Amino acid sequence: MTDDDTLASFVAVPMFEAPAAERLEAGIRDYVWGGAGDEHTLRRNSTAWSERRLAPRTLVDVSSIDTATDLLGMPLEHPIVVAPTAQHRAYHPGAEAATIAGAGAARALYVQSSLGSTPLVEVGRAAAQAATPWLFQLYIQRDRGFTRELVAQAVAAGARGVALTVDTPSLGARDRDKRNQLGRIDGYTYPILAEAPVAADDVPAHRRIYNPLLAPDITWRDLEWLVGVADVPVLTKGNLRGDDAARAVDCGVAGVIVSNHGARNLDTVPATAEALPGVVQAVAGRVPVLVDGGIRRGTDVAKALMLGASAVMVGRPVIWGLTVGGAAGVQQVLEILRTELEMAMALLGAPRLADLTADLLWD
Repeated sequence: MTDDDTLASFVAVPMFEAPAAERLEAGIRDYVWGGAGDEHTLRRNSTAWSERRLAPRTLVDVSSIDTATDLLGMPLEHPIVVAPTAQHRAYHPGAEAATIAGAGAARALYVQSSLGSTPLVEVGRAAAQAATPWLFQLYIQRDRGFTRELVAQAVAAGARGVALTVDTPSLGARDRDKRNQLGRIDGYTYPILAEAPVAADDVPAHRRIYNPLLAPDITWRDLEWLVGVADVPVLTKGNLRGDDAARAVDCGVAGVIVSNHGARNLDTVPATAEALPGVVQAVAGRVPVLVDGGIRRGTDVAKALMLGASAVMVGRPVIWGLTVGGAAGVQQVLEILRTELEMAMALLGAPRLADLTADLLWD
């Protein structure tokens, strides 16, 4: 069966998962599929969305459905964003360029990971060719001067904003990755961080706490510094607490991303669907709130918007699509989610995103 034949048979995002798993080596598969600890939060991320019940309105004219939105001054056709994920070359030879092409074809905003397999200048070229806007996901490095240069490189390449990951001062207890030497994939490098000063670390895997590429000492002062030097909007990625989110807004961020790092860091934290309402309440409309984690259906997207999110971010399903079908697979995953969102809006009696209000959730 060809990739085209395979894609034609997939009518829902979950259908991509098993075929993608079959195509990947065990270590790479574990890196993508795994979570922290006993993976309670990993499972909860998906089930928390499905447990929310819907309360549709009837007799509403839904002959026209509008999913258009605006995020950070960028007009978007829909609120489904490609989340930052590492090392796309490990999943498909087209690497990030294929993902960007698929995102562009699906009219989706793309977020580039610091741990990607493609240099920033090439990411910029691919995004320009695909005519898709993009953001850069940043880990603050131990060398703040290098960090500032990295942000400048991303902005020069065309990044419209910086999403600072704030929930990863150390490694999580990722048992699958430990068995595979922390998910290091032979033959793959991190070109975006190629010049980053790396602290020597000869600690055995079972005693390793810190990632040598990431700074464990970042504080609110670093966030304020980044907001001041970035020259583009800065978002924080990894907020679960409302008070942290509110303080980030006080520091000048332009958006907050509710995330538990794909359940890969600290097990038994809340699912993002559970944390989202508290963050939305604390932010109080001052900046847009985004959310990732466990989004698998268009109804999940609708529920996130009802709970106050401005957009959702999708990570693992994009990797599944990339693995199975390259750019076309990424495009199909995103278009399935958009189509299901449109169907849900029609059946809920909500023809515009603004109509997806909290009263459409069954209390």
